Order: sequence, then C-alpha cells, then structure tokens
Amino acid sequence: MKHLKIGDLMTDDVVSAVPATSFKEVAKLLAEHDISGVPVVDADDRVVGVVSASDLLARDALAARDLMTRPAITVHAEETARDAARLMVRRGVERLPVVDEEERLVGIVTRRDLLRVHLRPDAEIRDRIRGDVLADALNLPGDAVDVHVLDSVVTLAGRVRRRSQARTLVRLAESLDGVVAVVDRLAFHEDDTPHPPPARTPHPVIR
Repeated sequence: MKHLKIGDLMTDDVVSAVPATSFKEVAKLLAEHDISGVPVVDADDRVVGVVSASDLLARDALAARDLMTRPAITVHAEETARDAARLMVRRGVERLPVVDEEERLVGIVTRRDLLRVHLRPDAEIRDRIRGDVLADALNLPGDAVDVHVLDSVVTLAGRVRRRSQARTLVRLAESLDGVVAVVDRLAFHEDDTPHPPPARTPHPVIR
C-alpha cells in the first residue's frame, strides 16, 4: 500500500540561516516570514541545527551557532507522514528539516503540513480503500464489501469468504493515511484463523 510521503507535503522553498547569522537577523527572518523556526546549514547545505523562537527567548547569544539546538532532528523525503508525525510528538518539535541522501537540506515539514493528511476528502479515502486495499492488497473486487466514509471515519459492511480477509481489510483500512477510525461490520463464511488448544483439565494425582 502507498503511504503519503514527506516529499509530497514538505515546503521546498526553505528559509534557513547559517552559523554566523546574527541574533537580530534570525529574529528578522522569523518575523518577516511568519515562521517559528529556521534550520541552520553549513557551507554544503547540510543541516547542523535548528533555531526556534523559543531559543531566541531563552538564550542570550550573538549568532545562530550559539542559539541553535543541535544535533538537528531531520527526516528524509521518502519517509511517511505517519512516521514524521510520530517523531515530532516523541521529540516535542513543531518542524522537521527534510534532507536528501547526503543530509543536505531540501525542504521543511511542519505539524500544520502533516494535518493536511487528515483533510483528505471522504470520497478519496473510499476510492483508496476500494483500489489499494480491496483490489491491490486483497485481490478482491472493489465492490466486494460496502465502504462508507463520513468525516474520515470508515464503515466496512458486507461478507467476505474468510475471517482472515476481514481482519486484514480492517487493519489495512486503519493504516491508510487520513483515516481516523474504522467501524467493522464485516461477516465471513469461513473462520480460518487459528484457535488456541483447549485447556487441559487437571486430573487428581493418586498416591
């Protein structure tokens, strides 16, 4: 299944600073572009740190090299939006510089950019479930089950041949970019999932 990549969401016209950029110039960049932070790059465009508005408020320093948070937390353009969102939450950051294979700056992605994933139209989500999940992943007709999407909540109804197919369908729908929740109303003809062996009844020991 295809997941939305950082390269599809990032801003590639990046406002950046260099280590020698002064405190005043960094503050000016943030104000002029209405942004909350800038990546700091070296002479080869490799990201060496990030300066945020909170860094400016918390530190008394002359240049970006003394203000920046290092090492910079970065992502690659081929990583998924889901992975980037988890990284932002885990590290408590609002933006991630996007780098290429040689760690050179190619873009930036923010929490606001990632929220666009959840603005995906319901009709697009429904089409992706029918195409990417039912047809491509499960090799089933696109209309094998009823797919209803309202406000990014997916309801799956109908009957499939095997219980394992129903489970996989729900799991893949839940992992689709933009899906908030999945309501499972699926039935199946055959239960092909493994069952745990019955518990043994202990027998009294005769001495």
